[in-house]
Amino acid sequence: MNLTRSLTNWRKYRQTVSELGRMSDRELHDLGIGREEIRRVARHAVKVG
Repeated sequence: MNLTRSLTNWRKYRQTVSELGRMSDRELHDLGIGREEIRRVARHAVKVG
């Protein structure tokens, strides 16, 4: 993996963590995500996206 891709993935991960972290517990629940799962979901978003 090259440096540019690594940086892009890190930014995408941090943005996802930040956006999900700003959501209320109810909003996360509606999405089927627990607060403790935010980082896992963000890692998955980087792999899939």
